[in-house]
Amino acid sequence: MTTVLKTEALRREFGALCAVDDVSVEIDSEEVTSIIGPNGAGKTTFYNLLSGRLDPTAGEVFLRGRSGDLENVTGLPPHDIARRGLSRAYQINNNFEGLSVLDNLRVARVSTTDRSTELLSRYHDDAALRESAEDVLELTGLTDVAETEAANLSHGDKRKVEIALSLATDPAVVLLDEPTAGMNPSESEEMVELIKELDETTDTTFVLTEHDIDMVLEISDRILVLHRGELIANGTPDEVMANEDVTTAYLGERQ
Repeated sequence: MTTVLKTEALRREFGALCAVDDVSVEIDSEEVTSIIGPNGAGKTTFYNLLSGRLDPTAGEVFLRGRSGDLENVTGLPPHDIARRGLSRAYQINNNFEGLSVLDNLRVARVSTTDRSTELLSRYHDDAALRESAEDVLELTGLTDVAETEAANLSHGDKRKVEIALSLATDPAVVLLDEPTAGMNPSESEEMVELIKELDETTDTTFVLTEHDIDMVLEISDRILVLHRGELIANGTPDEVMANEDVTTAYLGERQ
């Protein structure tokens, strides 16, 4: 296995509050990794540090992206980190609702090219953009709604579009933010199967935050547990579920 994302003593303070407290982790290319913890554990702040939306108070972030090398991306702005190969699918829909699903993906693909300024004004006419966007549609099971305006999609399909948009940038790593939030059981199971299939059929490494413990246990190879900004567990699902600190800090809080 190869380390694709790594943090060293990552720390973020907001005044007297330490939201992420010296977290050091390595995320491997062959594993689906989930990050869990009770509300206020620091999960969102940790994601924001990884993706460049926040600068750390201390510590470093490393990404093995398109260059193939493990690069220090600490403090780089989000668009630079994205161009290096880290993408994020948000819980809140982040698409252009007035555009079709296909056009959303074509616009996302534009951002990965060296001709982005030239192509943006005519993204709908470029054959290469259309072909690559259609490949992502097929991967994510969205071919049948390719010409549907994003605003008219079901909640489940909108969440699929978020994942498709993240894949359209040709990432090495995708951060998924509660991918089954707001879904009914059938939609949730479909999303789990999609992530599993993408993990098996693409070179992309998936990291997710999720409140649904059953979903986390089903999909994860490795689980990281945050509590009050600290990493209190890092292991397989069986190891984490047997950890007394996790039971006390997280599972116990749910009872």
